[in-house]
Amino acid sequence: MSLRITNQRIWVIIGIISLSWGTAPIAGRIGLAEGIGPSTMAAGGSLVAAVAVWLMIGLMRRRNLVGPAELRIGLVLAFLAVLLPQQARYLALANASAGFVTLISALIPLGTALFAHFMLADERLNPWTTFGLLLGLAGTAALILIGDSGIIGGGDPRTAGVMALAAVVFISLASVYAKRYAGQYSVLGVTGVQLGVGSLAQLAVALTIEGFPLGHSTAGLLAILYVGTIGVFLPLSFYYFLIRHVPVVFSSVISYLIPLVAVIAGVLVLDEQLQPGILLGGALVLSGVVVTDLVRIREARRQGA
Repeated sequence: MSLRITNQRIWVIIGIISLSWGTAPIAGRIGLAEGIGPSTMAAGGSLVAAVAVWLMIGLMRRRNLVGPAELRIGLVLAFLAVLLPQQARYLALANASAGFVTLISALIPLGTALFAHFMLADERLNPWTTFGLLLGLAGTAALILIGDSGIIGGGDPRTAGVMALAAVVFISLASVYAKRYAGQYSVLGVTGVQLGVGSLAQLAVALTIEGFPLGHSTAGLLAILYVGTIGVFLPLSFYYFLIRHVPVVFSSVISYLIPLVAVIAGVLVLDEQLQPGILLGGALVLSGVVVTDLVRIREARRQGA
């Protein structure tokens, strides 16, 4: 296979991942607008994704995918990567625009770098990464404190910001935890366990808080289906392939494209607003991500030299 064809396929995959993850919060806000509660949206999307993953495992006829390591790590990730961040994320989407929430979610690489500094012996913050982290936190503070939610006629940017930031913390911890045991488990097996257990835990939370999900509109049910398949299962499958087969510079592009897709789609589909606070906060957050990614790319090139 030639380099040209390989690069074409890589960019197609990057586009699919960015569109999928970028439009998932749009579908989430549509479901919320149809009267589906945040916990039910989170549970429904995770359940659909879990069924898709286990169907894929069955079709692949892969044996011995889930052993003691996969169970142990998958159970931890079920809470850190599925239950807690998804519940927080949908509470955020109930109070602010998809663009607002996705811009804060762009902090995940920065949060991962911060936790890796304390949890992994060979990954330490350097001055530039610290500067990028401070820029990202300044952007988050601007998003929360200026008071622009991106929703016509209201919203609660403080609640949304705190919940979105909580989701970033949980996912960053999950990323570092998974990296700490990298090579000791099957990625597909762990994914199946974390989505299966995490979605069941979310269903229990949804039933407790919001009751049995009956009587929802077709649009609401389609939103759940979209989130689970296009917003979780599809990009997750491609992303695992991407990070294994391409340089860090390619995967870094996704960090910039996802917020761009979410902001544009939110304006076009949901009539969300590009308010001054979102523009300023988003610019600071993305600046922090760019600084951190430049450091990662430089380090990766140095190690590959």
